[in-house]
Amino acid sequence: MIKRTLVCIAFLCLTASGFAQELGFRSLFNGMDLAGWEGNPRFWSVREGSITGQTTAENPAQANTFLIWRNGTVEDFELRLSYRIVGGNSGIQYRSKDLGNWVVAGYQADFEAGKTYSGIVYEEKGRGILAKRGEKTVVGADGKPKVVGSVGKPDDIQAAIKNEDWNDYVVIAQGNHLVHRINGRVTAEATDEHAEKRAASGILALQLHAGPPMVVQFKNIQLKRLKPEGKKRMVLVAGTPSHAPGDHEFNAGSSLLKQCLDTQPQVQASLYLNGWPKDPSAFDAADTVLLYMDGGANHPVIQQDRLQQMGQLMKQGVGLVCAHYAVEVPKDRGGAEFLQWIGGYYETAFSTNPHWDADFKSLPRHPITRGVSPFKIQDEWYYNMRFRPGMKGVTPILIAKPSDEDRQGKSSSPRGPYPHIVADKGRDEILMWAVERPDKGRGVGFTGGHTHRNWADSNFRRLVLNALFWTAKLEVPAEGVSSSVAEEDLKKNLDPKPPRK
Repeated sequence: MIKRTLVCIAFLCLTASGFAQELGFRSLFNGMDLAGWEGNPRFWSVREGSITGQTTAENPAQANTFLIWRNGTVEDFELRLSYRIVGGNSGIQYRSKDLGNWVVAGYQADFEAGKTYSGIVYEEKGRGILAKRGEKTVVGADGKPKVVGSVGKPDDIQAAIKNEDWNDYVVIAQGNHLVHRINGRVTAEATDEHAEKRAASGILALQLHAGPPMVVQFKNIQLKRLKPEGKKRMVLVAGTPSHAPGDHEFNAGSSLLKQCLDTQPQVQASLYLNGWPKDPSAFDAADTVLLYMDGGANHPVIQQDRLQQMGQLMKQGVGLVCAHYAVEVPKDRGGAEFLQWIGGYYETAFSTNPHWDADFKSLPRHPITRGVSPFKIQDEWYYNMRFRPGMKGVTPILIAKPSDEDRQGKSSSPRGPYPHIVADKGRDEILMWAVERPDKGRGVGFTGGHTHRNWADSNFRRLVLNALFWTAKLEVPAEGVSSSVAEEDLKKNLDPKPPRK
């Protein structure tokens, strides 16, 4: 009886002020401060455990202003939160664009202190109302919504919304289908067929409307990522700056790969820059993950409980691609896991990392090599990797032969020569490889990627794009994944140059 009472009390504590935490939902607000959120401090704060936006006669907003969630973007998802509003108008922005200075444009789940707009599907700074309360609409190719059904009587839906009290809002976006609910009732539903204007990805934000003084509060903000329908979700994680300009441009290189993936209709790519994601939902619903970052003793994946986190993903069959320095982990902290997940890793004092021209004179038949021609390119190509015993399950993808001079390790770090590397002169070396794991997942190690300009090479780039497709269990096209990178694209998102001393 006591145990049952405690369970009931715990349940009531969770539900009395909004939603209970359910499986798959991640909290985006810690209840204490605005960590992970950014807005004009003149208007936004945390009060009584709630995000609070307020304008007054003495401190008015000259235009709509927003509190933006900075830890990630949203694509296909279900968002749950509780809100309370006194005066004015507000809303929840999703799949939206950041226009700067805390101004946002895009889809909005509207609500207000009045009785007209709560629950509608709106597009801020765009096409306006896409579905009124009670409507089920299809937004045509001309951008105009057409009512195709009803989700209830507008007045009945409004009557269930509590005035100046807490209400529960749910937003579901999957593909081009958008659904809003307040207090358990569907308020509006829209299917956006306007390909030119609809959004599949963007930021999440909370609105404080210009106009008369108002107060709006939010709490219990929870996000659940949904599997995209007919697509594979790829999560690209770029490391922090570490080298001279043009080298280890993890942010720029990952951004280029996302730019290429965004042209593929069967892919939904999420990009996290400057280190390990702060988004607690980053890897949820992922089909494959790319790690392109510094490794070794400072590898982000071996910090905190991330090896365990990644291990759980691998058990679910999620793919993993590690590029360049990201293939290096300490033997006693990540080595065993990398042998299991991707089949091999760079082991300090055993492997080597000279800069050299790798001449790939032939390629094996494998989905990753589709559309790739023999090529030659200079990079910091690692070799003599620590592979599984007997190369069990490991398929070489890129093989080249270092010259005797290259084996001296004059450009290696630490500098060579390493006797065991020199002793293997004349041996072919594996620079990219692939595995299919017993958990049904797939892994790839790619040792190139030191030199940013190499992403302009179509063969170099196609190998990694093909690897992402293959590890996500997408069919790699016969000609490989098509992409193009212009000269100006290479200059985007480069890490800031360090100041001159």
